[in-house]
Amino acid sequence: MVYLKMNKLIRRYICQECGAQHPRWSGRCDSCNSWNTIIEEIQRGSKSRQANKSSPLRATVQTPESLSTPIETTQRTASVMEELDRVLGGGLVNGSVILLGGDPGIGKSTLLLQVAAKLTTKLKCFYVTGEEALDQIRLRAQRLHIENSEVFLLAVTNVSDIIQTLENQKTPSLLIVDSIQTVYNDLLDAAPGTVSQVRSSAHELIRFAKVSNTILILVGHVTKEGTVAGPRVLEHMVDTVLYFEGERTNQFRILRSVKNRFGPTSEIGVFQMTQNGLSEVTNPSKLLLAGRSHDAIGSCIFAGMEGSRPMLAEIQALIAPSPFGTPRRSVIGLDGNRLAMILAVLEARCNISLSNKDIFLNVVGGLKINEPAADLAVAAALLSSLFNLPTPQESIIFGEIGLSAEIRTVNYSDIRLKEGFKLGFTKAIISPTKSINLKSFEELEINIKAVSSLHDLIKIFKNSSDLFEAST
Repeated sequence: MVYLKMNKLIRRYICQECGAQHPRWSGRCDSCNSWNTIIEEIQRGSKSRQANKSSPLRATVQTPESLSTPIETTQRTASVMEELDRVLGGGLVNGSVILLGGDPGIGKSTLLLQVAAKLTTKLKCFYVTGEEALDQIRLRAQRLHIENSEVFLLAVTNVSDIIQTLENQKTPSLLIVDSIQTVYNDLLDAAPGTVSQVRSSAHELIRFAKVSNTILILVGHVTKEGTVAGPRVLEHMVDTVLYFEGERTNQFRILRSVKNRFGPTSEIGVFQMTQNGLSEVTNPSKLLLAGRSHDAIGSCIFAGMEGSRPMLAEIQALIAPSPFGTPRRSVIGLDGNRLAMILAVLEARCNISLSNKDIFLNVVGGLKINEPAADLAVAAALLSSLFNLPTPQESIIFGEIGLSAEIRTVNYSDIRLKEGFKLGFTKAIISPTKSINLKSFEELEINIKAVSSLHDLIKIFKNSSDLFEAST
């Protein structure tokens, strides 16, 4: 009697937020405490299939090499978009894998289609779409006036079909997959977008890109927290992680690098959404400050740093009496915990009571500020609104506030001051610094007022008539 051994079905319960595996279904994940995120996934186990998959890997085993082996020169290809090249560290690296995340409708597909159209003269570009029909992409190309570009389109969602189609062609130089959540591996009995499918599909595509020396760009959806949806391991598998930020109702878009194996992180590129697509903004400070009022109450200009780029941003604050028992704290573009700390220091160290007032804080232009150097500018905007006095005209402000109300030194003070002078600012309220010589800025005709504590900043508003006279 002959018994046929069937493939065993492996049932796994995987959290779609963190990728943790569970022995059985439950309402809440024990790893990330997310509710209703555990989904049953079925995978067929086959020893023969595993043997077939392991055989190519044995053939590609390489001998270990020494650490002192000469380094091969990394080949980069300029994307013809200076803002994108700035974020990537000089251009696209051959064989690299880039993950691009962003909110729906922010302009990810538009940006990548424009990049592919510009690179057709240097590379052979393939655009794989799993969310749109080919005619929809052609309509977008007509709107962007790039319909005559030699970009090859594919509407395929099976990873095996994608790789087989590209292997039959000449090896592509640039492959764009929009998006990784829509493609699937037919070896898994799971819906596209699940943790297993995203991990497996990304692994196959990355392996193909490394072997064929292809530049691979993956588009990833984001969760409500703003991170790329799917397993966290996806960000570890790729070489570069970019986030496309901005409000859909705002014309500005910011491309931010949070991981880059071939360049610096925390670099940003600024774009502007127009009728003809995304256009580069070479001087974002000037554009962000356009239309501002010079004598507005509760408004100040912060000189910040985004990576190696100085950028000026307008911070607005509004303090109003609270009609309710619990005052409101609304913050846009800044960390709410930093605002809470600044309010606590003002109340505990400077005897300024704000516990019974509503406070609204906003960074104009949709920019998000994360560095502590914005503390002094936030405090200046709050004091301006509280005292109903405008901040000193044509002045920039930056400095970090400590819990004892002292103002701490921040880095790149000279670069911040030069950026302010270039845009016409003649005054600066900064933290005490020993890294630069303040007299060297006399030729720039910028008047600098260094404050050592929040008490000095309060005196500036109380004695606004003779402001900066002590430093002249």
